[in-house]
Amino acid sequence: MMVYYHLPGLFEFYDFYKIFLSLFRRHREYFYDWCEIGSIYGAPGDCIWGGGRVGYGDEDPENIISLMREYGISARLTFSNSLLRKEHLSDRRCNSLCELFQKHNDVENGIIIHSDLLLEYLKDAYPGFYFVSSTTKVITEFRYFCDELNRDEFRYVVPDFRLNKKYEKLNALNDAQKQKVEFLCNECCWFDCYDRKRCYENVSRKSLGDICEDHICVSPDSGKGYRFSDAMKNPGFISLDDIQKLYVPQGFSNFKIEGRSLGSAIILEFLLYYMTKTEYILNVREEIYLDSTLDLF
Repeated sequence: MMVYYHLPGLFEFYDFYKIFLSLFRRHREYFYDWCEIGSIYGAPGDCIWGGGRVGYGDEDPENIISLMREYGISARLTFSNSLLRKEHLSDRRCNSLCELFQKHNDVENGIIIHSDLLLEYLKDAYPGFYFVSSTTKVITEFRYFCDELNRDEFRYVVPDFRLNKKYEKLNALNDAQKQKVEFLCNECCWFDCYDRKRCYENVSRKSLGDICEDHICVSPDSGKGYRFSDAMKNPGFISLDDIQKLYVPQGFSNFKIEGRSLGSAIILEFLLYYMTKTEYILNVREEIYLDSTLDLF
């Protein structure tokens, strides 16, 4: 079974992907033959429908579309703002992005979404997209997760990372449900966090332009920031070994890598870990690091 990775930074890491995707095509032998790039997701910094993370990408959407079409990769707009109201649906910037990405839909493009209000609007206005239920919904009860999987509107559903290891319940899903599950692999958030929903709401307010204080993280290690080494210790972390030995044999094939707010150097480390054959890790790292056009940090 082929594994599909859904990668962060459609707008944020355009320069990085321009180099990495070329390498991925030219030296496919460097990478595991059982994995592919299912999509790249993100949103520009001036997008009020955005959510999940505060966007900062400013690449020209035409350039992004051209790159995704060149490599046949689905582009996903991250429109996971949870606090949208009816008056926000007419936003010119967000609608123009939808028009553009629907027009250039050689490979079907998608939208990651939280708000049902926005979902109903987009289904009518832009029927060319597929939809992904966002992990920002923070669905931690498995029965409610199943309800989300059973919604016809969504092609994929990203569960809260705390459901990742509910193996008995996950394996009991039917085949159609399993094909819709898209696991968030590398979350570094405190596993016992009780305030995750409020954190996402704070991002939504900022995307709408509201003046508000930063969310204060309740994690005991909040001052450390994201570290992949810490994420690997998280009880919800999905390792490369887990994917191959636990998830794929049970019929799961979609895995999401987070990291839109991180630098391209750490994105590279994710791709080295999840996609690159051990004997070629140095080759890939050198190809990327020695490219004079790329500022990794």
